[in-house]
Amino acid sequence: MDSKKVIYFYFIIALVLFSLQLPFGIYLASSYALSYPQWVVDLIPFSTARAVHTNLLVLWMLLGFMGGGYFIAMAEGGLNKIFSPFLALLQLIILFIAGVTGIIGFFFGWTQGRPLLELPFQMDLLVILGAVIFLLNITATMYRGWVQNRKFSAISFILLLGVIFTALLYIPGIFFYKNITMDWTAWWVVIHLWVEGSWELIASAVLAFLLAVLTGVDRKAINKWLYIEAGLVLFTGIVGIGHHFYWTGHPDYWLWIGASFSVLEPLPLLLMYWDAKRHLEHKPEFLSSLVGTLMFWSVVLHFIGAGVWGGFMTLPFVNYWTHGTQLTVSHGHLAFYGAFALLLFAVFYVLMSQFKGIKNLFEKRGVISFKIMTGSMIAMTLFFLMAGTIQVCLERIAGWSYVEAQEWMRWWMGFAAIAGAGFAAGAAIMVYDLFFLKEKSLNSK
Repeated sequence: MDSKKVIYFYFIIALVLFSLQLPFGIYLASSYALSYPQWVVDLIPFSTARAVHTNLLVLWMLLGFMGGGYFIAMAEGGLNKIFSPFLALLQLIILFIAGVTGIIGFFFGWTQGRPLLELPFQMDLLVILGAVIFLLNITATMYRGWVQNRKFSAISFILLLGVIFTALLYIPGIFFYKNITMDWTAWWVVIHLWVEGSWELIASAVLAFLLAVLTGVDRKAINKWLYIEAGLVLFTGIVGIGHHFYWTGHPDYWLWIGASFSVLEPLPLLLMYWDAKRHLEHKPEFLSSLVGTLMFWSVVLHFIGAGVWGGFMTLPFVNYWTHGTQLTVSHGHLAFYGAFALLLFAVFYVLMSQFKGIKNLFEKRGVISFKIMTGSMIAMTLFFLMAGTIQVCLERIAGWSYVEAQEWMRWWMGFAAIAGAGFAAGAAIMVYDLFFLKEKSLNSK
């Protein structure tokens, strides 16, 4: 079984799930602005649409990182195949069945009811099984690379560390705890430490790999910053979980401890931004390419969305008023798009082009899709920000009821839905482009 073909399947399914996620997001935003008929609301309740939207987000990104992780393990180990392509395919099938079954189950009320962790316990067990297979398979691949070629790089180490944490940190969230403080703590362990811990490590390794392979920059420089960034991500991310502990029964000092460390979280992102810019400037032709643009703006929007915007919102005197409002939605969309989505799009273009034997990619469609998606995402972020500001002022400060405040947010949420539709149009161009990649002809501009 061809390893590259298995990895290609990961990317194809990830793109399909990404496409399915978008209409649910548009429906969610438009629900604030429009009065849908009752039969529509009964068919797709808001809570169900939100669960589908967020779980599809996690699933497609997880599969994208896993496919990319397998390729990096092979490439960094000097190998031409995964340790077990069969296990990789089995893992893909298990995770796909778990995710899709769970998502379909949401429409029939089969859910744990915990926001962002709605998958039923039985599907959680399948996710754990898939994660364990992935961990064993990628570890064996890296070990084979060390035994056969004496190759085990810093990129492989950080990637493996992120994979281990991704598997282990999911476990606390699959159980219910009688003590509500324990239950919410376990919930935040998954929600916070997946995104600001294990996924950040994987993203750092992926970015470092692309920089090393595509620009030919000095490995020692990349490894140095990779270790520094990984250490800071873990240091600030783990303790920073305390900034979530509002109304959960934890001592108040955790809010300040968590916020203080969270304010430091932009630091590794800033180093990543500076380092990426420094390396890419040595390759102006790469910086102007589609993949270079995706990587560069991934780092920029990662820094702005997750670092600056997210760091400001974690301050206790800010978070006290904004927690759980549309301001959080604004931060979340820009952070996920910058930190993970754009980086994965770069991975898709690089590897899918290589799998198809394309050496000089026709980039026009990809550039158009990037501009539409990024412009729409920035607009969406600003519209959510305006809606959230109104929500805080009217609902949290002036004491208006939830329904009264929503009336004044309608226009901005409607604009956000329109921006979401624009994003979906750009995404459709990108998905089509990835499915039908072609070589750049001599006559192409």
